[in-house]
Amino acid sequence: MATTTTTSTLTSTAAFGSDVVVDMLQALGIEFVALNPGASYRGLHDSLVNYGAGRPEIILCNHEEIAVSIAHGYMRAAGKPMAAAVHNIVGLLHSTNSVYNAWLDQAGMLILGGTGPIATEQRRPYIDWIHTALVQGNAVRDYVKWDDQPASVDSVIDSMLRAYQLITTDPKGPVYLCFDAGLQESTLASPPTLPDMSLF
Repeated sequence: MATTTTTSTLTSTAAFGSDVVVDMLQALGIEFVALNPGASYRGLHDSLVNYGAGRPEIILCNHEEIAVSIAHGYMRAAGKPMAAAVHNIVGLLHSTNSVYNAWLDQAGMLILGGTGPIATEQRRPYIDWIHTALVQGNAVRDYVKWDDQPASVDSVIDSMLRAYQLITTDPKGPVYLCFDAGLQESTLASPPTLPDMSLF
């Protein structure tokens, strides 16, 4: 879990790529993630449960459309964004109607997904092959403010910073970020230093 130092930068204790995603969610003040569990973001799910220590809190849903709708409603009620996680192309396509509704309503939210591993040598037989797509954001690109599929831990930090800026800047709207399963589960040689979020 990230801890604050006297210089306002955040020193992470992340051991895996997906831990950095949780560090960023915490640093950005995201309090809830609505999700329907899926294997393409199993690393992120594991980090939310074991590394994040309940921050952000998971809201378990039985469908991705419900998860995105909860994030939409939360933005309207609380006036601040939350996150929704969707499983691969299957979950992203399940959520498209809710993503479109959030776009029409100018409701800012982080939609987090997973794919891959993109590196073919890391894929398990069959299941990883049918759950890998490049670039997943194409499915919703016409009705999100931005989409990205970062390819390194450092680019995850930059991507999440930009996404947060976009979802909190008028006109607000959803942003889709897709994380490679191999990157989520990669072991970090050393934890990253996160920037001071107040500067952004």
